[in-house]
Amino acid sequence: MSKNTDSAQYQQLEGVLSAAFNQASAGKGKERHAEEGEPFEKQQICEIARRLKGHPAAGPLFQAVKKIYESGRLPGQRGIDELLGAIVYISAAVILMEEEKNKQEAIENGR
Repeated sequence: MSKNTDSAQYQQLEGVLSAAFNQASAGKGKERHAEEGEPFEKQQICEIARRLKGHPAAGPLFQAVKKIYESGRLPGQRGIDELLGAIVYISAAVILMEEEKNKQEAIENGR
């Protein structure tokens, strides 16, 4: 990837991207999502998305799975809070899947 020599108009973006990289490689992202020595493309953020590809409730289920993993890495109440958050996301997934089921039933019944 070549670097644009006229990048002054992108300085603010560069700062944001640098901060995001630092969070993923050294901050919360590394603390919560990475196993020791695990490359980014093998971490939960990519693996969960691959496994949920095409699922009608992929968004909330992705968040739930992430929170479930995180709950085991966080002590005490913080871990419990992550599990409660996962329940909320799973509840949203149930609602979305029920909506989808009802739409399909309406189509099949000609409504």
